[in-house]
Amino acid sequence: MTHKPREIVATVALGLPAVLGAGVFAGFAPAASLAGWWVLPALAISAFAALCCAFSTADQSRAYPDVGGGYGYVRAQLGVWPARMTASAHLLGRCAMAAAVALMFGAYVVPDQPVVGALALVAGTALLGAVGFRFSAGVSVLVSLVVLGVLALVIASSFSIAPVPSAGETGTVNELVGVAGLMFMAFTGFERITAPQRGEQPHSPSVLMVAIPVLIGLSFVVYLAVGAGVLRQLGSARLALSPAPLRDALVAADASALVPLVQIAAAVAGVAALHFVLSSAHRTLMGLVEDGDLPSRLKPSALTLAVVVGSALAIAFMPMATALGVAACATLFYYAFTNASARVLLQNDRTWPMRTACLGLGLSVLLAMSTPVPALLISLAGLGAGTGLIGLTASLRGKRAASRQRTPQAR
Repeated sequence: MTHKPREIVATVALGLPAVLGAGVFAGFAPAASLAGWWVLPALAISAFAALCCAFSTADQSRAYPDVGGGYGYVRAQLGVWPARMTASAHLLGRCAMAAAVALMFGAYVVPDQPVVGALALVAGTALLGAVGFRFSAGVSVLVSLVVLGVLALVIASSFSIAPVPSAGETGTVNELVGVAGLMFMAFTGFERITAPQRGEQPHSPSVLMVAIPVLIGLSFVVYLAVGAGVLRQLGSARLALSPAPLRDALVAADASALVPLVQIAAAVAGVAALHFVLSSAHRTLMGLVEDGDLPSRLKPSALTLAVVVGSALAIAFMPMATALGVAACATLFYYAFTNASARVLLQNDRTWPMRTACLGLGLSVLLAMSTPVPALLISLAGLGAGTGLIGLTASLRGKRAASRQRTPQAR
């Protein structure tokens, strides 16, 4: 018992770098364009939905420790086709999220060539993962301290100087639920602790029972403080047009000397968040290969390349706001399936009551359907195309296998 508080702190620190990514550095601009100051109460809805989804993935990870994340949970509980839809939604969401994180990095660190910087980050982070680099608890603590320290400076600067009167405000309360869906993607790094990668030590239910609410709650407080700061300093109209809100808030607050620190934090947060996103997508692809939905001859390096190419295409064709919207919408569809799967877990496999999975399912569907229309349409099209492609690949593999079995018999 004496080690439990230390384990909780280490677990929360492990999850923070996966949460504090594109959402806190860039997500407030498209959110403010839709809802203005209503983005702040919308964050509470996002955090509550994330909490329910985190409970569901933690319970399923405990029940199925050796499967490929949400895809594996859904396949075990609901069947093949729902699992293929889950995988499609997850891979689309991961590629869009990778694009959003990388474009955030480009906007802050390489503002003259943000797309080039984004592509370089994806390639570099994928290379780090390929050579075996992992974010240990110690490295995660260091990353968390750097990012949280810089965010504290941004918050203090934003509230220390009276803002210049804004030319106008944007957004309405009618977009509250849609913005809650958009900002949901800011919390989805919780799977870093609720569904560890293979080979990693799983966290005990007693630790997760405290660590999950602490991680989501701490993230919510940070997002709330940063959002209030940049909205106060820039106003919703200026914030909506900003490619790098934290940098522009510092400039507006006469704290330009701190901009290099924000660039460092954006770079560190970008690498940490992108590492989690790419490894999460890779795990889903590995699950598809192992279960026969993708060709078994595909090597891990080929799967890594596929994730990199998908992320690069998203960077090339999606602006930041669209990438964030697709990441949120597709990921919400993914959690709709995982929550539906969690609802049918046996009582012995539950740490939290079934109603949390029911709430997670309902909120996931509601928030996904409320995201901006372009993001919703792209997500639905990607979900259909991905599911069809996976099903076609599995069908062709099955026919080839049947043909090989018949050929020797004919002889």
